[in-house]
Amino acid sequence: MPYIGKSPVSGGFHKLGSLTASATATYALTLNGAAYFPETANQLLVSLNGVIQAPQDSFTVSGSNLVFDSALTSSDSIDFVVALGDVLGVGSVTDGAVTTAKIGNNAVTDAKLANTLDLSSKALTMPTGSVLQVQYTQFTGTSLTATSANTWLAIPDININITPTATNSKIMVQMFIGAWEHSNDNDHVVRFGFYRDSTLLVAPAAGSRWTAVGMGATNFDQGDRLSTPAVAWITYFDTPSSTSQITYKGAVNAGSTSGNFALNRTIQDTDAAGHERTVSSIVVTEIAG
Repeated sequence: MPYIGKSPVSGGFHKLGSLTASATATYALTLNGAAYFPETANQLLVSLNGVIQAPQDSFTVSGSNLVFDSALTSSDSIDFVVALGDVLGVGSVTDGAVTTAKIGNNAVTDAKLANTLDLSSKALTMPTGSVLQVQYTQFTGTSLTATSANTWLAIPDININITPTATNSKIMVQMFIGAWEHSNDNDHVVRFGFYRDSTLLVAPAAGSRWTAVGMGATNFDQGDRLSTPAVAWITYFDTPSSTSQITYKGAVNAGSTSGNFALNRTIQDTDAAGHERTVSSIVVTEIAG
């Protein structure tokens, strides 16, 4: 049977075996000599005496049998029976044939995704301001380091590594630090900042500003002051323009007088009441640029 337009390429369109009318309403359907089982009468195109019959009204199907609504006679003519494709039948889809345009918007749900996805080789574009990753570490011990006047010193125990995923990312570096600086002058101020690898992320020039914490108080002598560590919480936004691993480290400047910089401890390294220790931490957050 010819088709108007492009011939079907899938679905199983078949002209079934010829049927000879007789004094019965039931006729066995075959395809290439084998029984054919339609899913529904609506699937069949049946011509009887030159007239297309209405499925469900003029005929039904029962298994592999075509059943007319009344018995025929030998003078009737069953012209043809065509199966118009298997119900919901589709051919095998060629690899790569399903394109993006053929997938409905919002059609892919999380249930269709694998439980484990490796996206390490994929470039993901996130909205500006999205958090891409967070790295965190803390130092619970104590350490004591000699400092020099007006010299920036990397704090060895406060450091963390991060590998940015994009060159336009912003890196938010945050540090909570508990410290004590032993020097001979009252009203002493210790400044804090950060190193990115070997680059100091502050501008120690006239008029520049640092995060600073007071370490002394007037009329307190050296032996009495700061039985509890001073604490500082500082945040710095960096733009490293790199996708290589970066090490961020806390930095300290002892100000005008040299002395001992104590991390997480007081003038006396003791857990006695009034000489409490602290925990210091550093957090780096990558933010989409």
